[in-house]
Amino acid sequence: MTTLAPSLPLLRIGPHTVQPPVVLAPMAGITNAPFRTLCREFSGGKGLFVSEMITTRALVERNEKTMQLIHFDASETPRSIQLYGVDPVTVGKAVRMIVDEDLADHIDLNFGCPVPKVTRKGGGSALPYKRPLLRAILNQAVSNAGDLPVTIKMRKGIDDDHMTYLDAGRIAVEEGVTAVALHGRTAAQHYGGTADWDAVARLKEHVPEIPVLGNGDIWCADDALRMMRETGCDGVVVGRGCLGRPWLFGDLVSAFEGTGTRQAPALRKVADVMLRHATLLGEWIGDETRGVIDFRKHVAWYLKGFSVGSEMRKKLAVTSSLEELGGQLGELDLDQPWPDGADGPRGRTSGNNRVVLPDGWLKDPYDCAGVSPDAELDTSGG
Repeated sequence: MTTLAPSLPLLRIGPHTVQPPVVLAPMAGITNAPFRTLCREFSGGKGLFVSEMITTRALVERNEKTMQLIHFDASETPRSIQLYGVDPVTVGKAVRMIVDEDLADHIDLNFGCPVPKVTRKGGGSALPYKRPLLRAILNQAVSNAGDLPVTIKMRKGIDDDHMTYLDAGRIAVEEGVTAVALHGRTAAQHYGGTADWDAVARLKEHVPEIPVLGNGDIWCADDALRMMRETGCDGVVVGRGCLGRPWLFGDLVSAFEGTGTRQAPALRKVADVMLRHATLLGEWIGDETRGVIDFRKHVAWYLKGFSVGSEMRKKLAVTSSLEELGGQLGELDLDQPWPDGADGPRGRTSGNNRVVLPDGWLKDPYDCAGVSPDAELDTSGG
């Protein structure tokens, strides 16, 4: 495994040192407390692990589901929460609530989500196109955050004709944002094609005042080292590469620390992690059956590349108890080694999508009249 020079600068997010400079990307329905626990266990507690997206309106209104999503395990430090919002006032209230009630130690703002239910309201990756609105949101977030660091995660822009990341990066610096993370794709690309790491390098040159983190196509630890060498970025954000592979964070720690150790678990070890993941979900939700049902979406990711018949995959996808899940996993050929090619792309790969936007959104990047508080989603989780 490639190693990095030990002189690598420390990544600092406000008062927090993130070493190695690795961040778990917020992913709706994925990066809840149980998954973050698994990732932290494999990393030895090193790195930064961000919650799934929390809607500011839902937080301010104390939506029941949202209040569960912001739960952090007692061992999580720093507690990192990602917020989504399109109304500066509501964003400010949510940030103030987090500070006053000591709900988190770090706040990240979502300007990268490309899904239609978010962009059609002018949120996520659509929002940075409206420069004054972006500035107003960042101003309210930072001014209400007190000593808590505020960071942002964004994409290159809406599409190739409407790039926003350089302007957004400069606005972030001017409004006191602590660090910026860039996914090297546009909203139109969703997760298709190849991430543009050159854009990460350009952003780093454009905003040298604050740390820049790169995101996109980090499928193994070597990819993370290569991104940092090629772009000069200060850290990496890992998303789809860890789906069904929470041990990737152990590989990342080893790579950055130069030990070269890499985990390639046999199916027996993978099955043990699967059962633990489902168990943690049941404990977190407070219902074993609901926990196992929630776990079903992870099954294909964990088993990618292993020789598991279609009938067994179907059975695993409809399990409803830990006993049933454990029994079915026990029927597999658990001595299978880690398969070749299983480290590659995983998760959604669709691209070249039409970005759903509010009517007239692209007419004027400085006209924000079409955005109202009603655009705030009232539920969380993306």
